[in-house]
Amino acid sequence: FFGKRAKYPRFKSRKKSRRSAEYTTSGFRFRAGRLTLAKMADPLAIVWSRPLPEGATPSTVTVSQDAAGRWFVSMLCDDTVTLAPPTTSAVGIDAGITSLVTLSTGEKIANPRHERRDRARLAKAQRELSRKARGDGANRARARRKVARVHARIADRRRDFLHKLTTRLVRENQTVVIEDLSVRNMVKNHTLARAVSDAAWSDLRSMLEYKSAWYGRELVVVDRFFPSSKLCGACGTIRAKLPLNVREWTCECGAVHDRDVNAAKNILAAGLAVSVWGAGVRPQRESSRTGQPAVKQKTPRREP
Repeated sequence: FFGKRAKYPRFKSRKKSRRSAEYTTSGFRFRAGRLTLAKMADPLAIVWSRPLPEGATPSTVTVSQDAAGRWFVSMLCDDTVTLAPPTTSAVGIDAGITSLVTLSTGEKIANPRHERRDRARLAKAQRELSRKARGDGANRARARRKVARVHARIADRRRDFLHKLTTRLVRENQTVVIEDLSVRNMVKNHTLARAVSDAAWSDLRSMLEYKSAWYGRELVVVDRFFPSSKLCGACGTIRAKLPLNVREWTCECGAVHDRDVNAAKNILAAGLAVSVWGAGVRPQRESSRTGQPAVKQKTPRREP
C-alpha cells in the first residue's frame, strides 16, 4: 500500500477469517492424554487424529477455528522421523487432469475430481448465500457457514487423497522424478483453470518435497521445457507437434506410445541422468518445511 502497488487494506473480520489462540506451557496442562486450558475446570473433549510421539511433551498448544466453525487443537513437540528402509526402485511421475498422475511403471491413478463431485452442492449453497441481505444477520451467517462447510469437505478429501498417494510413492521408491510445472501460468487458461486448481499439483509437489526429506529419499525435478511427451522413448526422436487431444501416437521408428506413460518414462530417464551423472543440475526452490532443496535439471532450449 505504501509502495503504491496495492489498494487500501481491507478490514479482516474475526467472524469470517480463521481465529486462533496460542498457549505456552504456563497456559495449559496435559496429563494422561487429556488437555486442560487455562481458566477451564474440565479437560477438552478431543477426537485425536493420531497419538503424540512416545515420551513427547507439548511445549505450545494452538486452538483455532476455521470458517466452517470447526475447532482444532495442534500441539508443538519434539519428534524425529524414522528414515524409511532403503530401496533400489525409482519412479517417474507425469501429472495430468484425466489421470492425476501416470507412473513410469504404466500405472495410471485417476483424478478423483473432488470439486466437480460437490459442484452442485456448492452452487446451491452459494445461491442461498447470495439471496441473504448483507450485514451481521444470523441467516446470512448460517448460509456463509454452509458454503464454508462444502469448501472444507472438498479440501479435506483432496488433502487426504494427496497425503495417501505421496506417502505411498515416497515409501516405495528411493528416487522420485517429477516435472517442473508452471501452475500459475496454467490457471490463466480459463478453459482448464478449474480442473488444474482441483488437481492441486502444487500441493502434490510440496508433499513430495518434504516427505522425501523426512524419509531419506531423493526428489529430482526435471525442467519444464523438457519435451517429455513429444520425445520417443525408443529412438529419441522429438515429434514436431503433439496436440493435447492426441493420447496415443506412433513414432517413425514404429514404436506406439501412450502419451502419458511415454512422458513418465522420459521424465524418469532424465531424472536418473541428473541423479547419477549430475549433469545440468541447479538448485531448486527450498521447501518451507524442510529448508532442503530438491535437485532440478536445467535443459538447454533448442535454437530455432
